[in-house]
Amino acid sequence: MKPFLATLLLLLSVTAWGQKKTHVPHSLPDIKKTHMPLQTGYSLVNGIKMYYEIYGKGAPLVLIHGGGSTIQTSFGRIIPLLAQHRQLICVELQAHGRTGDRNTPLSFEQDADDVAALLRNLGLPKADIFGFSNGGNTALQIAIRHPRLCNRIIAGSVLLKHNGTLPQFWEFMKNGTFDQMPQAYKDAFLTLTPDPSKLHTLFQKCKDRVLHLTDISDEALRFIQAPVLLVNGDADVATPEHVIAISRLIPHCNLAILPGGHGEYMGEITAPRQGQTPYRSFVLLMERFLDTERQ
Repeated sequence: MKPFLATLLLLLSVTAWGQKKTHVPHSLPDIKKTHMPLQTGYSLVNGIKMYYEIYGKGAPLVLIHGGGSTIQTSFGRIIPLLAQHRQLICVELQAHGRTGDRNTPLSFEQDADDVAALLRNLGLPKADIFGFSNGGNTALQIAIRHPRLCNRIIAGSVLLKHNGTLPQFWEFMKNGTFDQMPQAYKDAFLTLTPDPSKLHTLFQKCKDRVLHLTDISDEALRFIQAPVLLVNGDADVATPEHVIAISRLIPHCNLAILPGGHGEYMGEITAPRQGQTPYRSFVLLMERFLDTERQ
């Protein structure tokens, strides 16, 4: 592990565990009020209209949300921090938020192709990419399928193989119902797209993708040439052992295992709230990784 990552890991460990956790699932700032995007729009990519928002100025950084989520539910707490120093290109994937759908199952490969097409449509020859959860799987697929578009990759809380989580997770997903979908995700989707039938479709497609997860091969991971930072919570969906094993396969890989559960380190909307310190520290971790690799 590189020295700055070890230092920041210690910082995050001390600050996060020193805070009392409270569950505040609907307390996101309205990023369009606190930090107005410079540009919003739709772009035709592979037959669907993909919604995107652009914030800030500087080196381009693409943000790819998690499954069932939106730009704001995944990244609402860190966009104002990241946009101080970078140009953020925030996307909503197929069937999510304001983006259109296809009569096809969701796949990480298709999502990767869609994001790549969007970047080309926006005239961006290369960018850094941060994907969270399912978005992290997509980010790694971009590195595999479209390597010339990638500067550096940050993949947070990724599950890449069936054996990378506890058996109880698969049982939970198999028996999961629409009623168990986080209310924050439902509210966010219906605010943007007030069509309950599309929300039900999104839930089923997301569930099906997880249940039919295809293990990413060791050979594909070894093919990735972009510098990668893997981030995981020590109580995340993916086990620490899983991300450690993945980090050993990717040629130029850094690893940070942080205190907490799924998305807790970045203030994702469904994660327990710990105040601002953990996700401010996580943004510092991101920026140090991205900037150090330029030196």
